[in-house]
Amino acid sequence: MRPHIVTSAVFSFTRLSTTSAASIASTTRAATALKTLAATCPTQRLFTTSSSQCDLVKPQAKIITSLNTSTPSASYSTKMATPIKSDSVLDLLKVRRTYYVLNKDLSVSKERIQEIVKESVLHVPSSFNSQSNRVLVVFGAEHDKLWEFASEILKTIVPADAWQHTADRMNMFKAAAGTVLFFEDQDVVNKMQAQYPLYSDKFPVWAMQSDAMLQYVVWTALTAEGLGANLQHYNPLIDAKVASEWGIPDSWKLNAQLVFGGRTGEAGPKEFQPIEERFKVAGA
Repeated sequence: MRPHIVTSAVFSFTRLSTTSAASIASTTRAATALKTLAATCPTQRLFTTSSSQCDLVKPQAKIITSLNTSTPSASYSTKMATPIKSDSVLDLLKVRRTYYVLNKDLSVSKERIQEIVKESVLHVPSSFNSQSNRVLVVFGAEHDKLWEFASEILKTIVPADAWQHTADRMNMFKAAAGTVLFFEDQDVVNKMQAQYPLYSDKFPVWAMQSDAMLQYVVWTALTAEGLGANLQHYNPLIDAKVASEWGIPDSWKLNAQLVFGGRTGEAGPKEFQPIEERFKVAGA
């Protein structure tokens, strides 16, 4: 991203969201697309790091990437011989939903989840390629510990007569399999502000936009693997405890926590405001 082309990031939601009757067909198409992907390439999924990806819709569609996962700092050159159809991408966006009630059953390995997060961090854009996004992924007992910390902190500030509702929420998050914690490295932001003082006030905003994109990409990718997730924001209450427990540098600013795990049900209904009130076009 450059200053003259500022793209607003898609910000994450913590509210319950789901699909209406109008989007059932899209959900069906997405499910069919995912089944096709699994059938044609069971060990390589949508966000693969192999040099020859399986096609989501047409067998002839191939994505050739120059990518070496053993050297994350390397430069990447991506060549797309035949693009994946945009409908396939849009269908995945439509089935990305908020699932609150989750369990510890993972449809993919922990290694696969780490790979998805790493690839997302590497390839989500940032202003001036500043790469300020940082993440921590916690599984199992470490995930449980995170939500125990949150519960302990909240219990000191939530009124006793309102505590049970909060306790239920903390237990619900703890029942999931893991959490992805999203940070911004303020050292990077500060460096960019010093290097480009003309845009000094913009870099914190641009860093947040990049982080929001990363959250959305990871959320959508985990959805593609059959997992459920919900996005939470218990920062800054838990910041100090997280930093102390997992050795987080002082410059990492916590922004959000994506709780993920096995789905135990369906997402609820989702209503849409009229698109005519939200979309404008000129010159078409």
